[in-house]
Amino acid sequence: MVQSTGPKKIKCAVFISGTGSNLKSLIQFSKKKNSLISIELIISDNPKAKGLNLGKIPKISKKVFNYQERKIAEKKIISEVKNKKIKLICLAGFMRILSKNFIKSFKGKILNIHPSLLPKYKGLNTHERAISNNEKYSGCTVHFVSSKLDSGKIILQKKVKISKRDTAKSLAKKILNQEHKLYPKAIRKVFSL
Repeated sequence: MVQSTGPKKIKCAVFISGTGSNLKSLIQFSKKKNSLISIELIISDNPKAKGLNLGKIPKISKKVFNYQERKIAEKKIISEVKNKKIKLICLAGFMRILSKNFIKSFKGKILNIHPSLLPKYKGLNTHERAISNNEKYSGCTVHFVSSKLDSGKIILQKKVKISKRDTAKSLAKKILNQEHKLYPKAIRKVFSL
């Protein structure tokens, strides 16, 4: 078990593309006394991502990278992350697939949260697919990122019951609430392994 000694927290970067609701819950988690992480950096591929505003109050540095040239963008991100001595990357609705090279640079240090019970429903439109297949349950998964999409080792999952009245939108909302609780728990679990 890795004992975190005193207030020294693990430096963390969060990658987002949109509203950043998981980023918000991670920021709240990082502010807790017993939290293991300190969020040092928010990275986005979208200059209009609402989540970028979340870094204002706690003064977290933010960087937006243009992904038209993925290789160049990733090179810049790698150097930014290494300069800041980041030890953990949390993907939170980052809508880009990271290259094998990027993943290799941070092997075992990149986590992702996915809105389904993996290995079911990798990729996009998970809620629509779960409903149209008449699944009784869906949920969310925090996993290590590997070079195969949504296929890395699973850390934690949370089941969510799908009701007959659920739409993709209502299911997404239910699952998102659970994601906000699951991500911090998964980070705790990773650092106590």
